[in-house]
Amino acid sequence: MKRRSLIKLLGAAALLPVVGQSVLARQDEKMTQIEKLDLTDAQWRERLTPEQYHILREEGTERPGTSELLNEKREGVFACAGCDNHLFASSTKYESGTGWPSFFDYLPGALGTKKDYKLIWPRTEYHCARCGGHHGHVFNDGPEPTGLRYCNNGIALKFIPAKA
Repeated sequence: MKRRSLIKLLGAAALLPVVGQSVLARQDEKMTQIEKLDLTDAQWRERLTPEQYHILREEGTERPGTSELLNEKREGVFACAGCDNHLFASSTKYESGTGWPSFFDYLPGALGTKKDYKLIWPRTEYHCARCGGHHGHVFNDGPEPTGLRYCNNGIALKFIPAKA
């Protein structure tokens, strides 16, 4: 009997992080109340370049080192190329050495996440909270204060300079 109880307890403990993350994600969504943009596939194809469509709608990845935004150092905001939703403040951008624009934090309510099992191990994919466009993956090897690296496809972003 004690053995069964231990097995049940271990099983419940294994599910706790998954359940906890989903509860926190729902709470975050409730707090932001962002208006969703829901377009047909044809409307997305009209709105985006073929490269943007591949990244944002088909969860593609651009080649490293190809983004014009890698060297963007001005003050401003990085927004979703699909819907203009503001995702990252320029103050959170840093050089990660990966070949993709990287950020250590995002603007409140701007992103959603899901598990990606395309490789052997699971990764956390993030997307625009407004249009659902795929932007990249988040890793636990970033700088302080968050320790996170939001590795973003540059073609999925547009830079909006701060007003002088």
